[in-house]
Amino acid sequence: MAKTKELSKDTRNKIVDLHQAGKTESAIGKQLGVKKSTVGAIIRKWKTYKTTDNLPRSGAPRKISPRGVKMITRTVSKNPRTTRGDLVNDLQRAGTKVTKATISNTLRRQGLKSCSARRVPLLKPVHVRARLKFAREHLDDPEEDWENVIWSDETKIELFGKNSTCRVWRRKNAELHPKNTIPTVKHGGGNIMLWGCFSAKGPGRLICVKERMNGAMYREILSKNLLPSARALKMKRGWVFQHDNDPKHTARATKEWLCKNHFKVLEWPSQSPDLNHIENLWRELKIRVAQRQPQNITALEEICMEEWAKLPATTMDYFIKWKIARKENSILHKPSLNHMIYQLFLARWI
Repeated sequence: MAKTKELSKDTRNKIVDLHQAGKTESAIGKQLGVKKSTVGAIIRKWKTYKTTDNLPRSGAPRKISPRGVKMITRTVSKNPRTTRGDLVNDLQRAGTKVTKATISNTLRRQGLKSCSARRVPLLKPVHVRARLKFAREHLDDPEEDWENVIWSDETKIELFGKNSTCRVWRRKNAELHPKNTIPTVKHGGGNIMLWGCFSAKGPGRLICVKERMNGAMYREILSKNLLPSARALKMKRGWVFQHDNDPKHTARATKEWLCKNHFKVLEWPSQSPDLNHIENLWRELKIRVAQRQPQNITALEEICMEEWAKLPATTMDYFIKWKIARKENSILHKPSLNHMIYQLFLARWI
């Protein structure tokens, strides 16, 4: 049966006015061209609720009972990796048959949504203690101290690898059109290894490592590029050098070389790549390189050098001076915290 058209508010009000004037339901229906049963329903509604407006409707009842909602909420709270299929099976064993979409909608109403799990370093208790010690020691350091640090690290950039995500506008069933795809080849089609450094004042030197890096090669890279980078960045006296705990960085020969050349090295907790600001810079570089779409290793290296030189100093300054928002300051009641302390406490790894 076709759905009938709803009467306008004016028509419903006229029915009530004519009823109050003493006319019968049949006469009102003939005058306005409305069925007698409809006229009667509107008059009864007016007598009961003193209005002809549409009343709130309860809607269809929930498929999952309040008890079932508590059950699935408790399940995903204990094990966030529980799938919708598992929850469907749990409810089915309890006598309730629902779809996966119903599960999603129910959990969303409870403030839970499906997200990709973040990848974080695997921390052992000793790493947790080291990170906490690091945070406490540097918690009250002024921003000027962090501006006087040169951050460094190595990274690998693949020719056709997953250097960045790419979104496209496409029509339905056009996902395999060449314009809407990213070409991939086995093993990434080759890659290059880069060493770079930067500070809040801008990027330092970027070096392409042609061979497998060892301690001797690493010391040679530092001797040829670290001091020139510090001079180009006009670092203040007593600037600090940061590198992670890679074996070639912590080798005895490397430590002796750094000490001999009077480099002040920032003590760094193990398993803490997330605290190194240069990781954000690598991501920015990889996104820019992917947009250029290099077709061979030579072009990849050239584009990396070009895009590195184009990185604005404001970007470096932002990575280092990134402050916690007002609502996040309540964690430690500090007016301003630098990015590494922010990540350390906000991620609740301590």
